[in-house]
Amino acid sequence: MSLLLSFAPFFAFAVLIHLGYVEAALWASALVAGLLLIRDRLVLGRSLKILEIATLLLFTALALYTRATGQDWTIPAVRLVVDAGLLLIVLASLAAGQPFTLQYAREGAPAEVWDHPRFRAVNRTISLVWAAAFAVLVLADAAMLWVPEIPRRLDIIATVLALVGAYKFTARATAQASGPA
Repeated sequence: MSLLLSFAPFFAFAVLIHLGYVEAALWASALVAGLLLIRDRLVLGRSLKILEIATLLLFTALALYTRATGQDWTIPAVRLVVDAGLLLIVLASLAAGQPFTLQYAREGAPAEVWDHPRFRAVNRTISLVWAAAFAVLVLADAAMLWVPEIPRRLDIIATVLALVGAYKFTARATAQASGPA
């Protein structure tokens, strides 16, 4: 559940941009990301997470850029940038050998399994599935931006299917990994 909560800034962004206030959506999403970091660290005593720190930086940088330049984003353009940023965060965590899901998984697993090859492999696979889902979002955003004739509902369907699929895969893989070795 902690992993899903980490996506709250992106959910807030998705809702708020459709009200037509892109810069406000960016600032609000940065605020949500900051509040999650404070909650995790100061209230719950958890470690800071790569995803949450990078999300705060992503939304803050985009909000500052938008304020400084007066960038007039279209919804598909700003979604493309945000979703591409999310994809890059996940890919960077994989490239660094620290899949972003590893930090969340460690919170629910005993310390003696953290360095086990199976534990790391499951987290690498789950992170790759989320990367694939975010790649679908980026492709859907790009299609909406550069091929506006595509019905908006196809973008929504692709986004929902990708995210629900990644969530279901995560739940199933986590349940299987928790079972007997």
